[in-house]
Amino acid sequence: MNIGVLGTGNVGRTLGTKLLSLGHRVMLGSRTADNETAAEWAKGAGDAASHGTFAGAAEHGELLLNCVSGARALDALAAAGAERMNGKVLIDVTNPLDFSKGFPPTLLVSNDTSLGEEIQRAYPEVKVVKALNTVSCDIMVDPGRLPGDHVVFTSGNDASAKGEVAALLTSFGWKRIIDLGDITTARGTESYLLLWVRMYQNFGTGHFNIAIAKA
Repeated sequence: MNIGVLGTGNVGRTLGTKLLSLGHRVMLGSRTADNETAAEWAKGAGDAASHGTFAGAAEHGELLLNCVSGARALDALAAAGAERMNGKVLIDVTNPLDFSKGFPPTLLVSNDTSLGEEIQRAYPEVKVVKALNTVSCDIMVDPGRLPGDHVVFTSGNDASAKGEVAALLTSFGWKRIIDLGDITTARGTESYLLLWVRMYQNFGTGHFNIAIAKA
């Protein structure tokens, strides 16, 4: 499958490399076509890897991943263009973290909305699925790094899109995928980041996750 990854940071590159290992053809997108980080990644990642603009990655991908920072997400998607994204599944990995006051961050949006909802409202013809935003990128692509029956969540309005995302997550090695419901449930997983960053401070590592015990 052709997959477009918006964002050239650690999350985007880690997911892109994993997708390549599974046989997909991946384009990393950034604001400019000559992004040095993306070019270096593509050069070392093999013939199925490429890089370009946000628009180029959106055009390339049959499926898209939003991996830019939360503060830049809507601008990046505007650069990608609705006409290139409409009808496609967009996995929204990012969180609306606000580092303007330092660490730990606060949330740019919360309580009665979420970044996932903001994206879905801005692009009603895109099938937005919130996923993977509750774990570090190393765990996103290799859940086996952690012991136990830990979980990943999905939120979205389109059942078939969530099924497609679940299949991709299964190929990453995820065994427990919890469908929380429509895109409004992204409020919960995004708000979890306020706890996540405190645990990160406490543990000194991002290698942890949630396991659910149900009576």
